[in-house]
Amino acid sequence: MRIFMQTQPTAKEPPRYYHLILQQDLLGGWILIREWGQQGSRASGKKDYFEQREVAEEALTSARDQQLKKGFSIMFAQGMEGPLGSRYEA
Repeated sequence: MRIFMQTQPTAKEPPRYYHLILQQDLLGGWILIREWGQQGSRASGKKDYFEQREVAEEALTSARDQQLKKGFSIMFAQGMEGPLGSRYEA
């Protein structure tokens, strides 16, 4: 699952971005990768590990909601296949 968010560019600086990626690791756990920065400059990031998918999804939606409150807009969102093949959309 991926969500890419961005702020509106201003005359003085390029837009900022916030990228969320949720993926399953080889041992069945879930990793939430958060990357942020300003377009064209060095990025910062953080990885969090979760044993349960539901908890990881809650962390992803919480991080998304926090950034939306800060003025970011969702530019791209991609879901993932659920356990029964159903599509999950953020």
